Amino acid sequence: MRVTNFLPDVLTNLPTSYVIIGSTIFFIFMGTMGLIVRQKAAKRPINAKKILLPPLFMSTGMAMFFFEEFQVPWLQVFEAIGVGMIFSTILIKTTNFERRDGDIFVKPSKAFIFILVGLLIFRVILKSFLSTSIDVGELGGMFFLLAYGMMVPWRIGMYLKYKQLVAEEASTS
Repeated sequence: MRVTNFLPDVLTNLPTSYVIIGSTIFFIFMGTMGLIVRQKAAKRPINAKKILLPPLFMSTGMAMFFFEEFQVPWLQVFEAIGVGMIFSTILIKTTNFERRDGDIFVKPSKAFIFILVGLLIFRVILKSFLSTSIDVGELGGMFFLLAYGMMVPWRIGMYLKYKQLVAEEASTS
């Protein structure tokens, strides 16, 4: 099902540079919020549901691809997901758990802040470069796929580490 003319005329007539600057500011805001949420979450015990639900919730963003402005050619879909999967390896390696007071917590990682800021800088540079040759809507779709391609393997890796820690506890009990 294709839905066209989704964006109001006022948005489609905006200069591309305004859209890029606005979306970059929004991404910086969301990245900052992600850091804050992550820091607060590290103070509470984690469970399988808290690990596996975020990719499910994020998957609702796939609805953007019903609209022609955001549709991405298949080659770019595979490229974006592939780059996301490569970045996920860094997050998988730096995300660890610890046991405190009988509960399991995500171990705070100083590397996470640097990784997030590094990804932000990489995204801004890549967006600036690619926006000259790729439509802004398509670019938004690609960056969503990159983020999703990073989130899913990272959360699967987290879940496997979590299950391993739970199994170790069960075998020692």
